[in-house]
Amino acid sequence: MTTPHVDVIASRARTLPASATASLDATIKDLAASGRDVINLTSGEVDFPTLKQASAAGMDAIAAGLTRYTAAAGTAELRRAVSDWLAARHGTSYRPEQVIVTGGAKQALFHAFMAILDGGDEVLLPAPYWVSFPQMIRLAGGVPVVVAGSPENGFKITPDAMLDHATGRTKVLVLNNPVNPTGAVYSRAELEAVAEVAERLNLIVISDEIYAEIVYPPATFSSFASLSDGAMRRAVTVNGVSKTFAMTGWRIGYAAAPPPLIRAMTAIQSHTASGPSSISQQAALGALTSPDAIGELERRREDLDRRRRLIIQGLSSVPGVKLPFEPEGAFFLMADVTACFGTRFLGTAIGDSASFAQALLDRELVGVVPGESFGADGYVRVSYVAQEARLRDAIGRLRRFTGALEPQLSHSG
Repeated sequence: MTTPHVDVIASRARTLPASATASLDATIKDLAASGRDVINLTSGEVDFPTLKQASAAGMDAIAAGLTRYTAAAGTAELRRAVSDWLAARHGTSYRPEQVIVTGGAKQALFHAFMAILDGGDEVLLPAPYWVSFPQMIRLAGGVPVVVAGSPENGFKITPDAMLDHATGRTKVLVLNNPVNPTGAVYSRAELEAVAEVAERLNLIVISDEIYAEIVYPPATFSSFASLSDGAMRRAVTVNGVSKTFAMTGWRIGYAAAPPPLIRAMTAIQSHTASGPSSISQQAALGALTSPDAIGELERRREDLDRRRRLIIQGLSSVPGVKLPFEPEGAFFLMADVTACFGTRFLGTAIGDSASFAQALLDRELVGVVPGESFGADGYVRVSYVAQEARLRDAIGRLRRFTGALEPQLSHSG
């Protein structure tokens, strides 16, 4: 039997890297499973249990035999629940037929890119960006145009930056709010300024709002589609239950958009995944309609806020590490580690975010994600979903690590 040569692999797959965050998270979990005392600050999932009403609804679905195909766009009940949730929580007015349910928000994003982009279409992509955005754009035939943000305004995209990077081929703006990996949150005024330029350039705005329910006061969340009728007509609102209800493994996301785009995304889904899991859809329905949901979300947000404040305070005492701003949403922050570049640890040169993160993992068993994965070398992403005792331990290990770098770093570094 002849072994297929690498040349038979399509170029789009041959050059496609695996998700850096997923790969690193898996590596760290393998270390933990082997008995190593590793602290995982790479995770993109909260450590709370799935909402009990969601789990009960999933088990009830199995018991009731709801194990068949559903409509490709998702069940009518869940699509209505999504439209009701978005209206009540985010002030939008999507009808159920403007909603598609997908196998996670990541799939909703990919279907949107596939439905919108033709070969060579350009997509404005603010950086730092979530690791999968540029790869999804390329797989759909588009061209990511990276727009680097400034730490002075939380790396958020500005109207001037949009205009500077737009060309006749620019078709889409990707907006992630709250932002993974930075934890930044756009104010309503900032979104309105972005919307004005999107209108002028006639851009479709894919608004990834998966962390919408994790925003810390006094910051507030505004959905792009809630700004105006014009913003809603050009918006693709993407969200899901993974982060909101601690349901990452259930794989239910959704998108809301104008009907023609939802029909196109549904057609794509019908030829690829057929539709989302019937059991997971019932679980998501249980979560979105639970009378306990809002109170439980508020309790969890308060818990995460305590961890956020702990990690901010702790990192302020670590030599060679700086926070360009305090995160206001999600459960990540970006730490500036450029002061550590040019140092050595036990003979190993620290010259970029990858070598910093690898040395930290090797020496102190603390996992962080190199910023180069997000288009921001010089930084590392820190997730603070670990328990408070583990966060304190991680801060101590990080302080010990940077304190051992040669030449010695100062606290002002």
